[in-house]
Amino acid sequence: MAPPGGDAGARGGAPPRAVDFRSDTVTRPTVEMRRAMAEAAVGDDVWGDDPTVLQLQREAAEVFGKEAGLFVPSGTMGNLCSLMAHCHTRGSEIIVGSESHICHYEQGGCSSIAGIHSRQVPNEPDGTIPLPALERAVRTNRASCEDHSHPLDDHFPVTRVICLENTHNRCGAHALPVEYLDAVGSLARERGVKVHLDGARVMNAAVALGVSPKRLVQACDSVSVCLSKGLGAPAGSVVVGEASFITKARRARKALGGSMRQSGVLAAPGLLALHKMPEKLVQDHKNARLLAEMLLERGEKHVKSGLLGLQKEVSTNMVYVRLSVPANAVISELEKRGVLAAAEDDFTIRFVLHHEISQGDIEPVVEHFLDILENL
Repeated sequence: MAPPGGDAGARGGAPPRAVDFRSDTVTRPTVEMRRAMAEAAVGDDVWGDDPTVLQLQREAAEVFGKEAGLFVPSGTMGNLCSLMAHCHTRGSEIIVGSESHICHYEQGGCSSIAGIHSRQVPNEPDGTIPLPALERAVRTNRASCEDHSHPLDDHFPVTRVICLENTHNRCGAHALPVEYLDAVGSLARERGVKVHLDGARVMNAAVALGVSPKRLVQACDSVSVCLSKGLGAPAGSVVVGEASFITKARRARKALGGSMRQSGVLAAPGLLALHKMPEKLVQDHKNARLLAEMLLERGEKHVKSGLLGLQKEVSTNMVYVRLSVPANAVISELEKRGVLAAAEDDFTIRFVLHHEISQGDIEPVVEHFLDILENL
């Protein structure tokens, strides 16, 4: 069985192209992006005069229906800048899902760097946090506290922000629906707190739900949007929100070392990512469903040999496969056949689809995967 990706290595001396399912961060800039980088008009963004960065920030704010934007090097920094801007007093509290990216993959920066306390509330399998649980977790009504009608309990930190994630990475890459975001926004306004959205893959969510990005995040006070995941830019995220919030986030970015100079060379492919790449997400989602369908259809006979099942619903660009054999053993064998994947846990493999994986790659990958399970 030939490795996926063709036999280019036999013709040109290079190894066959690996089909890389580890993440949608592994994509390389498109030819158009590389050209835009080379030709980008630049200034000094610390001085606020890089025209390409200014354009990206302005257009990102327009796409998401907010007043202003801020270009940052990464989604992790985008989240931290946002939380620092919202939580202007050390010891403030944020509410986060127990399976959130902020909780698992950002090294606890909100506490170790910003002095922010995080209160974890369990996520549902679809990535939501039940509204009653959110309401119970908000310890104080900030608006009431400030007018002294409800004195602060000295034991508790002040809740400032509810953090959501869309799509939700560790919960099957599900898209949180508009109605849920609206409901959380209403709750937050009633209790005098803000809503921050870790929107690393928010464009995937908008495409999957068939709504505009602006409508999807309408109830959110701030959004961090990653340009280098499914949208394919080489680096960077954009934070959007009210102009006064962005002013505070810019100060946080400076303190974190995220202010760059001639960063228009990175903003230029970010503009293409923002405007041209979302249409490609439709095919990524189709390819993910195709992968899941083929595994289900052809994998029934492999249940005893290792394939236990898949997530119940594939709505965006990730497929989680549960195994009865160690995931890393299967991943090691896949790599020998030119297929790269990553383990979600000891017995789960995550396949992430992106624009560098074609529909034609899916069938040979399924054959490799099931053949490995049969012979492992």
